[in-house]
Amino acid sequence: MKAPSQRALDALQHRLGYQFSDLTLLTKALTHRSAARDHNERLEFLGDAVIGLAIASAFFDRFPEADEGELSRLRASVVSGVSLAGIARSLNLSECLILGESERKSGGRNRDSILADTLEALAGAIMMDASLVEARAAAAGWLQPLIEASTLDIVVDAKTRLQEWLQARGEPLPEYVVTSISGEDHDQCFQVQCKLGARGITTEASGSARRRAEQAAAELMLEALAGTENG
Repeated sequence: MKAPSQRALDALQHRLGYQFSDLTLLTKALTHRSAARDHNERLEFLGDAVIGLAIASAFFDRFPEADEGELSRLRASVVSGVSLAGIARSLNLSECLILGESERKSGGRNRDSILADTLEALAGAIMMDASLVEARAAAAGWLQPLIEASTLDIVVDAKTRLQEWLQARGEPLPEYVVTSISGEDHDQCFQVQCKLGARGITTEASGSARRRAEQAAAELMLEALAGTENG
């Protein structure tokens, strides 16, 4: 195990936009389990929640008209291991990783999973060193380019994902049926069923527009199908 130099740690903190009061937390966040018993996995667990909150808050403010499903898919597109690893590379985390010999020789310094996990661990370390507010602010800064590049247009909606799931298995496409419309013209509520006749599965959801109700019903159907596969 070879720890980064103080100069490298100082440069990293500058790139992170945060100066640690307790440098042992920074070192721990950079330490992979292959290198020491006192590694970064607990900090990673904490940082995962910090980064998720930072992204959720940013998208909640940026897309006031987006529904829960759209916001969830936006968040998932940014919190993926590939996206977080890309941010880690932009911060040059690889040069500061503390790895065991076997992990170092097998190319761990450039592995997406290790880079993404370390980024999350750093967010957790900042929270422990300062506060949730500061950790969230730092994470938001790292994620800003991805957040700004995200649009609702690039999110694959539930109806499309359901269609692709069925087509990949050679199964018939779903049928969407409006079962009821209630409320005044300016404040209507649509109740929609999504039916898979070949499987005998039906889901039902409501929304302020037919499209939203269909998307919600398709999302429920995807969850139901995932349950049948996992079972």
